[in-house]
Amino acid sequence: MKAISRVLLSTLLLTTASTASYAGIFVSINIAPPALPVYEQPPVPAPGYIWTPGYWAYADDGGYYWVPGTWVMAPQPNYLWTPGYWGWADNVYVWHAGYWGPHVGFYGGVNYGYGYGGSGYEGGRWDHGVFNYNTAVNNVNVTNIHNTYNTTVVNNVNVTRVSYNGGSGGVAARPTAQEQAVEHEHHIDTTPLQTSHEQAARNNPEQRASANGGHPSIAATPRPGAFTGAGVVHARAEGEAKPAPQHEQANPAAQHENAAPHQPQGESHPAAAQHPAAAAPLAHPPPAAPRVQSAPHAQPPHMQAPPHPQSAPHAPQHAPPRAAPHPEPHEEHH
Repeated sequence: MKAISRVLLSTLLLTTASTASYAGIFVSINIAPPALPVYEQPPVPAPGYIWTPGYWAYADDGGYYWVPGTWVMAPQPNYLWTPGYWGWADNVYVWHAGYWGPHVGFYGGVNYGYGYGGSGYEGGRWDHGVFNYNTAVNNVNVTNIHNTYNTTVVNNVNVTRVSYNGGSGGVAARPTAQEQAVEHEHHIDTTPLQTSHEQAARNNPEQRASANGGHPSIAATPRPGAFTGAGVVHARAEGEAKPAPQHEQANPAAQHENAAPHQPQGESHPAAAQHPAAAAPLAHPPPAAPRVQSAPHAQPPHMQAPPHPQSAPHAPQHAPPRAAPHPEPHEEHH
């Protein structure tokens, strides 16, 4: 009888599969989802936004498609996001929808990154109705957002990009007693913006795994539905270097945009050496040329100082005679 019930349940899930993965609707298929793509987190757009990681959703007319990670306003203060996840049950992969709640529940042990390491959430916390961001794992511009802290997150397990729980090759994680208790708390389904965000991803052919080979053209967005414009992040190949602008913004030490040594990414030492020369360009004209050659990408901001000594090479020689009639500097030396 139990076996028949399991078969009926699996059949029902397969025949009622829906493209919607929200509001507690379970989607089940017999093909495992692709690995999680590698991408950078866009910066927090404004205070109060909480990161919701990207995931593979499924459309019965086109297979898996990537729903970009994005920053979302919580439906109410003191609520956190529990990501959805794919789990193996009764020989099919079942989608367990995400939800908002006072605590983060079980999400399959899937390491979504940026605070969602497989259990709980280390990316931020609420304090008297104000959300504070952990700059150790989030891309936060502390010049604009001041409610931050820095707590290093230590990953004691091997980092994996597996996107599902159980089954062949899936994450072997089970909910703890605390996570089981969270399932019985009051939850809020995804916001309308999150729903439309997923729908926009479904309607974009480039988001289909069959078209992008697991590397979606839009991996993350600064806000739900913002699939174009500044802040949109593309997936990168595994092993590919991180984009410099995103890395600088994610580094708390580099958030002070007015600090000149942090502006030329990857060339901080040559750029720092240019500042003394710019203060006194006539005193040291020869070293200017080799510095520009050693940092070809930083030439535009620094090419303005060298032309002055080159256009007036005798200026340093005329400067001392003009200062000679003044006796006071010589008297101070004696």
